[in-house]
Amino acid sequence: MNALSEQILSELRHLLSGMSDGGSVGPSVYDTARALQFHGNVIGRQDAYAWLIAQQQADGGWGSADFPLFRHAPTWAALLALQRADPLPGAADAVQAATRFLERQPDPYAHAVPEDAPIGAELILPQLCGEAASLPGGVAFPRHPALLPLRQACLAKLGTVATLPSGHPLLHSWEAWGTSPTTACPDDDGSIGISPAATAAWRAHAVRKGSTPQLGRADAYLQAASRATRSGIEGVVPNVWPINVFEPCWSLYTLHLAGLFAHPALAEAVRVIVAQLDARLGVRGLGPALHFAADGDDTAVALCVLRLAGREPAVDALRHFEIGELFVTFPGERNASVSTNIHALHALRLLGKPAVGTSAYLEANRNPHGLWDNEKWHVSWLYPTAHAVAALAQGKPQWRDERALAALLQAQRDDGGWGAGRASTFEETAYALFALHVMDGSEEPTGRRRIAQAVARALEWMLARHAAHALPQMPLWIGKELYCPTRVVRVAELAGLWLALHWGRRVLAEGAGAAP
Repeated sequence: MNALSEQILSELRHLLSGMSDGGSVGPSVYDTARALQFHGNVIGRQDAYAWLIAQQQADGGWGSADFPLFRHAPTWAALLALQRADPLPGAADAVQAATRFLERQPDPYAHAVPEDAPIGAELILPQLCGEAASLPGGVAFPRHPALLPLRQACLAKLGTVATLPSGHPLLHSWEAWGTSPTTACPDDDGSIGISPAATAAWRAHAVRKGSTPQLGRADAYLQAASRATRSGIEGVVPNVWPINVFEPCWSLYTLHLAGLFAHPALAEAVRVIVAQLDARLGVRGLGPALHFAADGDDTAVALCVLRLAGREPAVDALRHFEIGELFVTFPGERNASVSTNIHALHALRLLGKPAVGTSAYLEANRNPHGLWDNEKWHVSWLYPTAHAVAALAQGKPQWRDERALAALLQAQRDDGGWGAGRASTFEETAYALFALHVMDGSEEPTGRRRIAQAVARALEWMLARHAAHALPQMPLWIGKELYCPTRVVRVAELAGLWLALHWGRRVLAEGAGAAP
């Protein structure tokens, strides 16, 4: 166990020390398909097309069957990209299977827009439907009518603006509305809205219009984004990149949830990241990347991390995202995010500021079991629940929540893990342990025994699946489709395993002390 503990700390140190390359993000079906379609050269991208075909599920769609709301964008995009790849092995069969899948799928946007709809759904899905309208059998495809008024309203606003400033949130979905390269300009990283799909679309329009001065920067960006997937396949790109603020912020926040933030073995790596965040945090806050618009979520987590490191950041940056008693992620967003308000509450409490309204909002936004779900940035209820428990307990040593504890323990699967889909995942099991870690501190002996038993089962499950330096694959984070911020998730997995490992040691020590 000592060797495993040291290996975990060593890998965490390695991950934290590598966060100066823009970030690591798993490959995206949607963005890869759009980039392939805009690239146009099938022969030069055969490996990427083969990768795309290999991601198709047995039912003909792309994306996890456990989370059907997030399958339309990747499936539409893959179908459209593969239309021109007919000579490639498997392409024609993939198109037929995708067509059948879309014809059979219920339309989640037939009457209303779900609260946890993917990013840019109101712009992206109607655009994809329009492109697919001329395909054979297109009449039977879902049409997503509830999104149309939202798209029209957004396009009307965009029609009044000649050029959006670099990093504007709407640039992230430029591929779904942009037609002229003059409406956007690549940022300092060469991206349009930190989006490979948007950048590939902008590049294609720029080539057609003969506007070439920025093409080299866009090409360099797309190549760097492809490398960030660790797929080794040129043309396979992530859903979002870079994430050079989000990745280190969330990683250090996760260390805090596991009790690892101040661990001596990680001190130097943590110090370097904290110094960078401190230098980068301005009066307007921080966004997921240095050249993207600031948002309430990244700003709140950055404030948490800086305060945990002993700094005294000003709360003013967070106030830009305060509307009434709630905090928005981006101004003008369709609906509030539960986790953004969780992180705002945590930051305010760490900074010693009143947050009565935000606390009341979180209490009011539980499900009947006392847990938090319907989150717009992560598909699993375990993510907001773990963070909410930490935020609500901050500064309140006697905080208890018997209803949430009972529901969390009840949700543990027979195999010892946790998961919102059909199977347990390492990431979600770690979130469950983070929540139990907080709850354990104020529980009675009977409750602590129940928690210890659950943790012991989780540890057994995690040990059976742990492999050093293994890259997580399961996409659970909500973007234009579900995606996996690889290092962020790996830090959570390792922190959860470390927590369970040391929990088990403490339980054993307590048991030995009680023995005759």
